[in-house]
Amino acid sequence: MAAMTVNISFQAELLADIDAEAKREARSRSELLREAARLYVERQRRWDSVFRLGDEIARKAGLTEADVQTEVTLSRRDRR
Repeated sequence: MAAMTVNISFQAELLADIDAEAKREARSRSELLREAARLYVERQRRWDSVFRLGDEIARKAGLTEADVQTEVTLSRRDRR
């Protein structure tokens, strides 16, 4: 896959933190940011899958969002 160059703005303090972490890991700023972006996208995809599965299970069980919220509230109350 061809690499694309993009411009992005960071607050000075965050950029300093990024650069310090890249230096600590002995890699470039670009490598660190590519990895961070890749991990973020993967995590979002996994969460999307989890929510789709939950929706499917709830639909098959005939549960509404309100039913699920009620059960969560009761479960949390029982743990106290």
